[in-house]
Amino acid sequence: MDGGIYLHQGKSVGIGQRFAFSKITMTKFFLYDWGGWNGVLFQVINHNTPSIFMPLAWIFSNLLGNYWGAPLVILGLWVSSRLVKDGSHGLAIRNQIVQFAIAFGLTLAIATVLKLLYDFPRPPAVDGNVIQGIPADWHYSLPSGHSTYAALVAGVLWPLVGLHFRFTLVLYVILVGWSRIAIGMHFPADVLAGWIIGFSGVAMTKRLLAGLPAINNTIKTMPGHVWYVLASIVLLVDQSSKSAVVYAFAFGEQIRVTSFLNLVHITNDGAAFSLLANAGGWQRYVFILLALGASAWIVRKLRQDLPFFEAMGFSLILGGALGNVVDRILRGAVVDLLDFYWQAAHWPSFNLADVAIFLGVICLFASAINQPGNNELEQRT
Repeated sequence: MDGGIYLHQGKSVGIGQRFAFSKITMTKFFLYDWGGWNGVLFQVINHNTPSIFMPLAWIFSNLLGNYWGAPLVILGLWVSSRLVKDGSHGLAIRNQIVQFAIAFGLTLAIATVLKLLYDFPRPPAVDGNVIQGIPADWHYSLPSGHSTYAALVAGVLWPLVGLHFRFTLVLYVILVGWSRIAIGMHFPADVLAGWIIGFSGVAMTKRLLAGLPAINNTIKTMPGHVWYVLASIVLLVDQSSKSAVVYAFAFGEQIRVTSFLNLVHITNDGAAFSLLANAGGWQRYVFILLALGASAWIVRKLRQDLPFFEAMGFSLILGGALGNVVDRILRGAVVDLLDFYWQAAHWPSFNLADVAIFLGVICLFASAINQPGNNELEQRT
C-alpha cells in the first residue's frame, strides 16, 4: 500500500474501493464468521465426533436429510391423506402437500442463488483436517441445502402431528445439521442459514396460500390478457436461455456450476425423460401437433373466469409447451440445459420450459385442492 493505493488480487485498488472491501470483510466477519466462533464450533463438532457415530452422520446427511427424498415425502403425505378417516384431516394433509411443493421450489431457488452469489469455501478449503477427508467439492458452502430441506420437511409436517412427534422433528432437524458438520461439508453458519431459509420458505408459502382469496379477487380486476403476457414471458425466457446455451456451448459440453448442478448442451428428440427419443423421427411431428392442439385448448380455457392458481397453472403450461414446440419446429429437437445430480445419480436433463410446465401442474393441483366444492365434500365425509 502506498498513498491510498494497494493491491487486491494483483490489481491496484483505490482508497474508496479499499473501504468497500473492508466493509464487506467486516460484515462477513460478524454475520458469517461470528468473530471466529464459526470455525471454532466447527472444529469442536467435527474433530470431536467419535468415529462410531460417523455411520449415523452419513445416514442423516445422505439419506434422511437429502432433498432427493422430496418425492417420497409427497408420496407419504398423499398416502396418509387417503388412509385417514377424518375428511377434514385428509384435506389438511393435501393442503400441506401443496405447501411443501411450492416451498421446496422456493427454498431450492433461494439456496442456489446464495450459493452462486457468495461461493463461500467449504471447511476442507479452510481446514483440511476433517474426519471424513476432503470432499470432492470445495465450493458453495453457504447455505447448507440439506439443512434447508430438513427445516422445510419439519415445517410442513409440524401442524399435522402431535407434541411427541414434534419433538422428533426438532431432533431430526438438529441431527441433519450436525451430520453436515460432522462429515466436514459445512460450517455451523451454513447450517443455521439453511434452517432459516427452510422455515422462512414454509412461512412465506403459508402466507401466500392464506392470501389466495384476496389474490384471486385482485386478479379478477386485471385484464384477461395478463395470463397471455405471463405465457409470453415464459416463452421468451426459455428461448433466450436455450439460445445462449446453443451459442456458448458446443454440443455435449457441460460446465459444473455446483456440487449438484451442471449446465449442459444436449437435445431430446422425444418427450419428457427421452420417451420415444429413438423412434425414427416421426415423433417430432406428432409432438408438434399435440403441443399446438393443447396450446389452442389452453388459450380458449384462459378466456374463462378461472381461479388464480388454475389460471396461473394453465398460463405456465402454455408458455412451457410453446417453448418446447418452437424448439421442435426450428431446431428439430428440444434443447436441454439443466443437469441436476447427486454423486453418480443424474436426474434426466431438462430446460426452463419443463420447469414452467412442472410448476403449472403444481398450480393446477393446488387449485383443485382449494376448490370450495372439494372442501364441502370432505366435510360431508
